[in-house]
Amino acid sequence: MAVAFPPHIMVLSKMQRLYDACDMIFSSSAASSPTIGEIRWLQHLLDGMEAADVGIDDGESPSSSSSSSSSSDNDDEVSSNNGRLLPARAFTRITYVHIHQCADFSMGVFCFPAGATLPLHDHPEMVVLSKLLYGSVRVRSYDWVTPPSPCSSTTRKSGLARVVAADEVRHAPCETSVLFPHSGGNMHAFTAVTPCAILDVLTPPYSEELGRPSTYFSDIPIPSLPGFAFLEETDLPEDFSVAGAPYLGPELELAVDMDDDDDDYDDYDQ
Repeated sequence: MAVAFPPHIMVLSKMQRLYDACDMIFSSSAASSPTIGEIRWLQHLLDGMEAADVGIDDGESPSSSSSSSSSSDNDDEVSSNNGRLLPARAFTRITYVHIHQCADFSMGVFCFPAGATLPLHDHPEMVVLSKLLYGSVRVRSYDWVTPPSPCSSTTRKSGLARVVAADEVRHAPCETSVLFPHSGGNMHAFTAVTPCAILDVLTPPYSEELGRPSTYFSDIPIPSLPGFAFLEETDLPEDFSVAGAPYLGPELELAVDMDDDDDDYDDYDQ
């Protein structure tokens, strides 16, 4: 299905185009759930994104390198309107660059140093588009054979899952991946082979209050059943944490009258 952009959209930044498209497709006022055609449209927009488009210097692009060469290590609050970018080499642990979140969708970038792992986790009733901006990442993902029943405070999610990606290594540039509530690898883990960054679009975003918490799992291979594993809910490792960094990409013109949660991320560090 063809989707028409507003006439002005072609002169906007790539991030503004992506935001406008997400707002158009995922807005609560939309008549129906996103179609496959609309998801493919977003994939196409994300396929054209580079690190510099979200305010990050990947150390490889000539334009981003020249922009960051004049920056000082201590000046990390300067807008990219002045040509300042976050240097990829500064990410010594997993860092989340929050771009935007509202009730309908969220956008942000996970930045990894080499060797860092984001543990296996799920995306309950969500659609997630992920664009590898630079570097290489190893992906492990699963889908439930039969989704487990909602858990109580005394029980944990567990069950048989089908392997979707078995330590698949992806190298930028590559096509944007998409997962759905019950297909596409709804539960996944990332391990950085090299320093890398992943731009994520989630709809709807995580929400404990609305029954969409982020749940982490351990996976146990089943030698007698190749292509499957047993997944069991687990706690995060005690030493796991995600730092926060400011978004230095192009300023976004946001839609009016939204339950915008952007302020919740000003001091994100968990």
